[in-house]
Amino acid sequence: MLALAIPIGLLIGLSLGALGGGGSILTVPALVYLLGQDTRSATTGSLLIVGVTALAGLAAHAREGRVRVAQGLVFGVLGIAGSWVGSRLSASVPPNVLLAAFSALMLVVAAVMFARSRTARHTPANASDATDLSRQPVLTLAPWSCDCPRAARVLVTATAVGLLTGFFGVGGGFAVVPALVISLGFAMPVAVGTSLLVIAVNSASALLARAGHGMHPDWLLLGTFTLAAVVGSVLGGRVASRVPPRTLSRAFTVLLVLVALYTAARSVPQLL
Repeated sequence: MLALAIPIGLLIGLSLGALGGGGSILTVPALVYLLGQDTRSATTGSLLIVGVTALAGLAAHAREGRVRVAQGLVFGVLGIAGSWVGSRLSASVPPNVLLAAFSALMLVVAAVMFARSRTARHTPANASDATDLSRQPVLTLAPWSCDCPRAARVLVTATAVGLLTGFFGVGGGFAVVPALVISLGFAMPVAVGTSLLVIAVNSASALLARAGHGMHPDWLLLGTFTLAAVVGSVLGGRVASRVPPRTLSRAFTVLLVLVALYTAARSVPQLL
């Protein structure tokens, strides 16, 4: 199992570092179907793997100036309540129901990533520069000057991402990236880099919510997987600056659909 954890961790870290979101969603099915973990241990272990890997990938993006720390921290903190609730709900759901729902989530993520890649193809090369409002604050302290609809969008989105993180044990970057682009006007490279900070905050809060609930992780397996994923994430940060994002996104979308169909084929029959 340890030998298998290395290439799997590298692949997931690579996708997380290169795409900034979506890559972490493969961690749970990999732990369950390839490394023999039970569903609850997999969703908990995934939070540790994803959180540490996101922090490692964050460094490369930060060096390139693609991380907005203040906005990322605010977005992550706003999602803590959602991640706590999601963690509590996850403990009460039967494993096969959780996996079936997870397969549906993966298909949704694949659709979002496919739509994003099509949108990017029709966006002018200088569009991101024209709309980069990433240096604006997320929320304004003065109530009379607060953009309330914008603040509400950020709050709702951050809470929803936290809920997904706690419930499924995923980073939620697939939702964070478009949210940062749409709600805060971030350019795509900045959204990708900042999403890793949000993922790390959400993962840490969800992991703390699950602490002390009878979980007994295989620390050697998780440590090996995490180390490999960290290496992959660092490499992914370099790949992101050299390979067209659309190419990466399309390839990952196909992989995501295949894994979703496999997960559904294994879990749905158990519910019938």
